[in-house]
Amino acid sequence: MKKIAFAGTDGRTLLSAFVVSTATSDIHTETFEGIVIRGTPAMPAYVEMLNWPVSFIPTRSNSADDYSEAIIDSLKEGQIDYVIPMPEALLFEGMVDRVAEAGFGDRVIGLTQAGAFIEGDKIRCKELCDEAGVPVAPSWCQVDAKDYPEILSTCLDYIDRHGGVVLKYPYSAGGKGARIILNSWEIREVYDTLIHDYRDNYKKMFGKKGPWPLLIEGLMSGVEISFTILVDAKGNFQILPTAMDYPERFEGPASKTNPITGGVGAISPHPMETPELIDMAGETIARPIISAMAQKGLLRPCILYPGCFVALDGFRRPQKIRVSEINIRPGEPEAQPVARRLRNLGPLIRAALEGRLDEVTPEVRSEQVSLCLALVTGPGGPDGQKGYPWSCTKGEPVELDLKYLRRKGIQLIPSAMTYDREGEHLKSDGTRVAFLNANATIKEGEKRGEVANRLRKKLIGAFDNGKVRVIPRENQDGNRLDIRRDIGYHFSKAELIFS
Repeated sequence: MKKIAFAGTDGRTLLSAFVVSTATSDIHTETFEGIVIRGTPAMPAYVEMLNWPVSFIPTRSNSADDYSEAIIDSLKEGQIDYVIPMPEALLFEGMVDRVAEAGFGDRVIGLTQAGAFIEGDKIRCKELCDEAGVPVAPSWCQVDAKDYPEILSTCLDYIDRHGGVVLKYPYSAGGKGARIILNSWEIREVYDTLIHDYRDNYKKMFGKKGPWPLLIEGLMSGVEISFTILVDAKGNFQILPTAMDYPERFEGPASKTNPITGGVGAISPHPMETPELIDMAGETIARPIISAMAQKGLLRPCILYPGCFVALDGFRRPQKIRVSEINIRPGEPEAQPVARRLRNLGPLIRAALEGRLDEVTPEVRSEQVSLCLALVTGPGGPDGQKGYPWSCTKGEPVELDLKYLRRKGIQLIPSAMTYDREGEHLKSDGTRVAFLNANATIKEGEKRGEVANRLRKKLIGAFDNGKVRVIPRENQDGNRLDIRRDIGYHFSKAELIFS
């Protein structure tokens, strides 16, 4: 039995370990054990409650150094065979480099610091895509974030030519660094907000006097979709099932009052996924970008996660695809419904590290749809907190009806939770407290929209009926948690559009 470890402290980390331990391949007979490196304080207690086949390896802290030490020791002692770091920060800070220097580079999936710019520096990533011939925004440029006249002129030009413009803080921002401008009235306000949010980052990186790089793109239109691409050291790759994420905090377009978050839900497959689209992503994006990485000496077993815009015709056939940006780790929470639809995640990971991805293809539960709903911290608290993604109350007890969730086929994955060992109960730690996941099979004569809507109502019903609660200090009968209610509705929207 091979032991596959996932390093991190979020929901995708625990769920991936669970799937590796429990999913059954139709082709591969080998078995795997999923292990979590670090996790959150609540995860071991929760896993013990449910008797899940997942074990944990602690680290002294959340630093890349301490992760590296724990991983290297575990590899030496045979506690784990392979490892995948989930948070991008571990890659930026050289965790893969340290593991490789210790002689275990063939056991870890992820790019070294030399290749981490693909996610960590959006301007350099644009340049790499251009060199590789990978389509990106129709217009883009780099400017000094302090040069407002130049920014204004560029914004007005791109709005005229492309119907909108996007300002991007080009470095790691947890998926929150892009600001969309649709008309000239918004330019100054959006610019001022972005500078306010990232001024300290700019000062720390470049000082007060040096130029502050800012990426400006012409607005791309079409369907937004991301692809999880597993790559081996020989350049072989496999594209995993697609997912659609819901980054806006509330239903509707992003705005000042509806900010982009780390993600409040996800569905798999993406409602617009087709075999033709997967093929286009492979030939237009994966193959050329992997070739360019190989030419630069950056290629090694890794995960690429490009976010794209796709143009479709009236029959849902893909006509054109452009890359917005490329991440170098699985998405959160998108990785959760993707993993739940895979039968052979363990064999795929092993093949990626052994250079055999040309031999192992994803075994996808193609007859299923999967929904993931984030339970986020809502408003209220001792200091009048606004809730996720602004300010969050912490330290309030979590109440779970595990029998109900099990009976309804709902999987809860703890995320921002702690565990009170003295009181033996779970506590909220703010932000995205937990995720609810459920799959359903599409039966003969059913549409995906119908099935997804049933799943959506099932997950919302668990929340509305108080089956998962964070008990507010000021109201023992209340619930601090909040949700977005349209997760999964886009299956029906897609069917209506192309009916």
